[in-house]
Amino acid sequence: MSEQPCPCGAGFYHSCCQPLHLGQQQAQTAAQLMRSRYSAFALQQIDYIVKTTALGQQQALDVAAIRDWSSANQWLKLEIVSAQEKLDKSHAQVEFKAYYQDGNQPQIHHEVSHFVKHQGVWYFLDPTTDQQITMKQPCICGSGKKFKQCCAQFL
Repeated sequence: MSEQPCPCGAGFYHSCCQPLHLGQQQAQTAAQLMRSRYSAFALQQIDYIVKTTALGQQQALDVAAIRDWSSANQWLKLEIVSAQEKLDKSHAQVEFKAYYQDGNQPQIHHEVSHFVKHQGVWYFLDPTTDQQITMKQPCICGSGKKFKQCCAQFL
């Protein structure tokens, strides 16, 4: 077994993020999903990035731009600043800093991300998708609730 360090910094890849990337395990917390998504960016596992985004947002993702950003940068380190795993029954928040080299100089992407748990699976709520959704439409997470009563407050 390879002893390659996991890009997320939480252990060895084969026992950390790889089982999630391969679909052998599901993230148990929003912070674990955040770590696995960072590792997916570092390893250009774009399908995983798409699959772990809220169900109703996946088709709105700019997959080519995600792939380009993933491969254009050297991913250096992930720092989880804080994780609030229970904002309510199905939402969580993770503040993180992703350190990377963009070819010219070191960069830090600092973000507060929101996540939703739907049918036992954590998903990332992407605030950058260019989709038009009204407050009365079904929620993007698939909960069956209206968007305004579910994920709207987190986007």
